[in-house]
Amino acid sequence: MPRPEVLERIQSAEEAADEIVAEAKQDRDERIAEARERAEEIRTDAQQEATDLKEQRLEAAREEIDAECERVLEEGEAEREELAERARDRVDEVTDHVVELFQEDVHAQT
Repeated sequence: MPRPEVLERIQSAEEAADEIVAEAKQDRDERIAEARERAEEIRTDAQQEATDLKEQRLEAAREEIDAECERVLEEGEAEREELAERARDRVDEVTDHVVELFQEDVHAQT
């Protein structure tokens, strides 16, 4: 094979190799860009999930706190009613005792 043909074939092979390398680089760059885009989507989805989960937990905690507050208030109201009832039941007893003390005081002064 004559030298010029060999050189042409070598040049042709080099050009084909350069094209293959260029295509591979372009393919690599596209894949990297796609991977970055997908990673960003995954990160965004994960952040949204975390935010949603946080909101769900906060809402559940608020509901639990509200229920506990309601229970404590109801217990306090029941205790207040019980104390008021006991106080009402003792009004006559206390009145009689005060009258006795007053009478004793009056008799002691006379």
